[in-house]
Amino acid sequence: MIDLFSEYGSNLLPRNGEVNYYGPVLPDADHYLQALLHIIPWQHDQVFVAGELRSTKRKVAWYGNERYRYTYSGVTREALPWTRELLELKTVVEHKLGAVFNSCLLNLYGNGAEGMAWHSDDEAALGRNTTIASVSLGAERKFLLRHKTSGETVSVLLQHGSLLVMRGETQAFWRHSIPKSATIHAPRVNLTFRTIVP
Repeated sequence: MIDLFSEYGSNLLPRNGEVNYYGPVLPDADHYLQALLHIIPWQHDQVFVAGELRSTKRKVAWYGNERYRYTYSGVTREALPWTRELLELKTVVEHKLGAVFNSCLLNLYGNGAEGMAWHSDDEAALGRNTTIASVSLGAERKFLLRHKTSGETVSVLLQHGSLLVMRGETQAFWRHSIPKSATIHAPRVNLTFRTIVP
């Protein structure tokens, strides 16, 4: 495993994609964490496992410019209209990257007992070689990437108020996950700004 805490903004991947970690970039990260914990209508995520619909401990919310429908894990969600706080964060991210996003999937991990299994964000609605900007608020969590064929893994610790971006062929060649940890007792809110292709 490659453990990378190197220069902020450098590509973490050795091949087949680009993942850049910029470290803490958000002003007032504490304010946004508390605001999102309280104003977002969080709901337990639902996934199909062996043909059975199950609820996860992790909670989610889906927002967008329009009422975009987004399907993953066999479940379709319809986007809610942006809140003021989400639009402010979207603007910060877009200015930092020189990019434009039209939607955001939010995840709430209540503590280290909640994680995310290995997966790729390669749904057709996101188009090919999509860019996903991931903002982390709250508890620091390890973010893992694993190459689909070679098995190489890369790890980075996502800090409070930080920004990580996945670009290019990343979703085609790599999976990513958030492992569980018994030592983490605080919540983490993750915002993944995306572009839905109409």
